[in-house]
Amino acid sequence: MLKDQEIPKLFGKRLKEIRLQRKMSQGDIARTLGVHRSYISGIERGIRNPSLKNIERLARALNINPSELLKF
Repeated sequence: MLKDQEIPKLFGKRLKEIRLQRKMSQGDIARTLGVHRSYISGIERGIRNPSLKNIERLARALNINPSELLKF
């Protein structure tokens, strides 16, 4: 079973992996979501914990199903 503090780090790692596969920058994602680049950076480092709504928005920006972000 995953510990609570591991989940944000794994989510962030998965987000970064998919973002890089799509050759997108943190700034690209941030502009699409209307948030600051540091918010995306915080998610990728496991410091920020995105809401379900923002997970959906991230998935839309990456053109994937939200469940893809949770495959870790």
